[in-house]
Amino acid sequence: MTKEISLEHVWVEFGEFTAVQKANLNIAGGEFFSFLGPSGCGKTTLLRCISGFQDPTRGVVKIGGKDMKGVGPNKRPTALIFQNLALFPLRSVADNISFPLEVRGVDKKARRKRADELLELIALPGQGDKKVSELSGGQKQRVAIARALAVEPDILLLDEPLSALDLKLRQHMRSELRSIQKQVGLTFIYITHDQGEALTMSDRIAVMNKGKIEQIGDGKSIYDHPTTSFVASFVGENNVLDATILTNDGKTMEIDAGLGTPFKVESHPAGGPALIPGDTCQLFVRPEALKIAKDENSINQFDSQFVSEEFEGNMRHIVLDAQGKKIKLSLINDGTNSIGSNAPVKLDFAPNLGIALKPGELASA
Repeated sequence: MTKEISLEHVWVEFGEFTAVQKANLNIAGGEFFSFLGPSGCGKTTLLRCISGFQDPTRGVVKIGGKDMKGVGPNKRPTALIFQNLALFPLRSVADNISFPLEVRGVDKKARRKRADELLELIALPGQGDKKVSELSGGQKQRVAIARALAVEPDILLLDEPLSALDLKLRQHMRSELRSIQKQVGLTFIYITHDQGEALTMSDRIAVMNKGKIEQIGDGKSIYDHPTTSFVASFVGENNVLDATILTNDGKTMEIDAGLGTPFKVESHPAGGPALIPGDTCQLFVRPEALKIAKDENSINQFDSQFVSEEFEGNMRHIVLDAQGKKIKLSLINDGTNSIGSNAPVKLDFAPNLGIALKPGELASA
C-alpha cells in the first residue's frame, strides 16, 4: 500500500514573508489530491516541503508515519514532475524514461525493459527510439510521467504539468492522468490554479489563499458547499450580493439582498458560525442556478433587465442589471431565441442553491 502523507502545523517563512500558515492535512495512500489556488498562494511551497526541496520553518511533514526532517529529496519515496517537464530533447524517449535508473547504476538491458513496460502503460508502445523533440506536447507529458514512475515511487508530485498545453490537449490529459493514477495505484499530489483540472481529476482538493488552506473536500462539496467567501468566488463563477439576515431557524434563512421580496435559502452549518438576525452576509448564487421565472409565485423571484449576452457555443451567458447590481445568468444553448435587448427579465433560484456566508475576501476577477 502506498504511503500516507501528513502535514502537521506546517509554516514556511522567508524572512518576514509567510508563504504557508499552519497547514494541517492528511493525504491517504492511493489518493489523487490537489492543491488549488491562485499564483503565490503557497501551494508549490507545500509541494516542495513534501518532496524535500524545502524545509518547513515550523511543523512536521510525515510520509508513512515517519518524520521527514533531515531526509533529502533523493531519500524520499517521491518523484516530482516539474512544470517545464525537463526532458532531454536530443535523447531517445526510452533513454529519457530510464535516465533515473541509469543514475542508480541499473544495467542497460534492464533499463530498456523497464522503459518499454512504461511506454505500454502510457499508451506509447514502440516509441522508445524516437527523439523527444519528435513528440507532441501531450506525448512529452506522458513521457515525463513514465520517467517519474521508472523508480517506482510511492508518491508522484505534479507541479502544474499541463499549464503549457492548449485547452483541448489539457482536457484530454486530465483523463489520461487520472487513468494512469488508477492503473498504478500511487498517491498523486497535484498543484494547479485551474479549477477544471482539480474538479475533474481529484478525490479531494485543498483550496489555498495567501498561505492558508481555506477548505478541504471532494469536488462536489467544494463547489456546492463552499465554507468561505474566497472559495465561493474562486471555484467556479458566482453572483455575489451583499445582504442582511432577517431570520434563521437553523433550517432556512430569510435574507434581504435589496432586490424586493426577501430571499429564502437553506442554512448551511458547514459555512462556519451560524448567521443570526441582523448579521450582514454575502449571498452567493451561481449563474447556472438562476432560472428565468415561469411561476409568478416562485419563492426567490426578482426583477432584472437585459444588458448583454456572451455566447460560448454550448452556453449563453446573459448579463443583467438588478437594481444596479450586475447579475450573470448561464443558460444551455438549446436553440431558443435570445432575450431581447433591454428586455425585462424575471429571475428566480431554488432555496438550496443560494449560499449565505459571513462577509470575507473575494477572489480576484
